[in-house]
Amino acid sequence: MKTLRDVNIGDTVAVKKLHGDGAVKRRIMDMGITKGVSIYVRKVAPLGDPVEITVRNYELSLRKADAELIEVE
Repeated sequence: MKTLRDVNIGDTVAVKKLHGDGAVKRRIMDMGITKGVSIYVRKVAPLGDPVEITVRNYELSLRKADAELIEVE
């Protein structure tokens, strides 16, 4: 299983599935990250947290723990 955490800087991937449950999954979906959406990885902080992405034409920073809940292809 490849997650958003495993994607290299500069790559574009598609969301395959969201893991997690309840409020965490709902929060990720409220940010516009849903199945099939395209995500471009812009930057990763030196220690790996946070990950800066572009999704639906806006920029977003995700914590490492949240990025690991997003399965991509």
